[in-house]
Amino acid sequence: MDTIPAVVADAARRFGSAEALVDGPVRMTWHELNDQVRATAGLFAARGVRPGDRVAVCAPNTHHWVLTALGALTAGAALVPVNTRFTAAETAGLLDRTAAKALVVAGEFLGRDRLRELRDGGHRIPDFVMTVEPDRPWRPLDHAAPAAEPGPDDVSDILFTSGTTGRSKGAMSAHRQALGVARAWAELGRVTEDDRYLVINPFFHSFGYKAGILVCLLTGATILPQATFDVAQAADLVKRERITVLPGPPTIFQSMLDLPGADLSTLRLAVTGAAVVPVPLVERMQHEFGTVLTAYGLTEAVVATMCSPDDDAETVATTCGRATAGFEVATGDQDEILLRGPNVMLGYLDDPLATALAVDADGWLHTGDVGRLDDRGYLTITDRLKDMYICGGFNVYPAEVEQAIARLPGVTEAAVVGVPDERLGEVGKAFVVASGLSAADVVTHCRGVLANYKVPRQVEFTEALPRNASGKVLKRVLRDAGA
Repeated sequence: MDTIPAVVADAARRFGSAEALVDGPVRMTWHELNDQVRATAGLFAARGVRPGDRVAVCAPNTHHWVLTALGALTAGAALVPVNTRFTAAETAGLLDRTAAKALVVAGEFLGRDRLRELRDGGHRIPDFVMTVEPDRPWRPLDHAAPAAEPGPDDVSDILFTSGTTGRSKGAMSAHRQALGVARAWAELGRVTEDDRYLVINPFFHSFGYKAGILVCLLTGATILPQATFDVAQAADLVKRERITVLPGPPTIFQSMLDLPGADLSTLRLAVTGAAVVPVPLVERMQHEFGTVLTAYGLTEAVVATMCSPDDDAETVATTCGRATAGFEVATGDQDEILLRGPNVMLGYLDDPLATALAVDADGWLHTGDVGRLDDRGYLTITDRLKDMYICGGFNVYPAEVEQAIARLPGVTEAAVVGVPDERLGEVGKAFVVASGLSAADVVTHCRGVLANYKVPRQVEFTEALPRNASGKVLKRVLRDAGA
């Protein structure tokens, strides 16, 4: 089973009347999920979506995302997940660059109407728009599924990730690759049809989509999405729905463990990462849940290393585990982490130069992260060649924020670094050379053009930025000043 549509059909055969998807009042068996996915594929085909077209999905974690995404893939389209925190301009950029034929978009959600924002901004909107309401159960009309199905090497998805130049890049994966990393994740997590998986990681991220939805399709585990994370609601879901599997950043587990009266006794597997994980937290999680895993990956490779269920707390907290999913791991110049294997992305969409810079002639993906391998083959991340920082579990690339600030009249130049934050792990601090502006001016401007997690939380004005002899801004000096 090397295509996602084939795995959906196989799940219906294998798991049949078992519960596949639970989202509030919506409860579907695997048979029902397969029927709805095929009907959705037929709806896309009826509205002009053909194999090889791109379908963008901009919606929160609900059953709508699962059905429409899998339906688009079953119609032979490539999936383009869109970050729900993106502004209209950011969303429009992805729609234009992928020439999206269809857009699935949530109606009003968290006080925003994304479709109206696109229209009000005069942006191009795809030929077919499917609006879904996050609070309302949704079922497509009865359409026959299209006859054509994708092949294992066809593009399954295009996930966008920013780079140090500030221009986002669309990492393309094939069906066999998306499933390959999901299988490896499922095997190390020992996920089975007896599991119930609460997915709080956003579906627009590879962790929520590939290590979430696809893992459940392969194993028969029940998918339980949470549209917006709330610690009390999540704890209630764990108890009420007997959740056994829960991945997420460390702060989520800390918050849930500290919640008075929380009953997390059904959890057997917690997977964390995306930030520093304290050893005492892992020890507490192992005591409460049993199995705790950490992993390392990136959009271009998804999951490259992962711990095993037998690893001790020190190993889980301080390393990212060993190579998995067929990957080779090595370190190159400046101890940069290099990855090679069958699941390295196909390349960046319409960007052969960036692809060649990322994946060398020998097939090694240059990650931009710095690390070391111990005698056991376990990987530890020690630094980043890139200036990227992680805010609330989301990657932020300073170059993109700096470019946004530079467009504000009165700004001469700006540099952004990540600084520690107790709640979010890291937040942005902008050092700005400007005249006639306040910190509020900078923040307000950024809120208008950037997703919320990219907006700097701190702004400091300075007469000049520190530079080395070649004129490069010394981000290390700024980080030390901002800490």
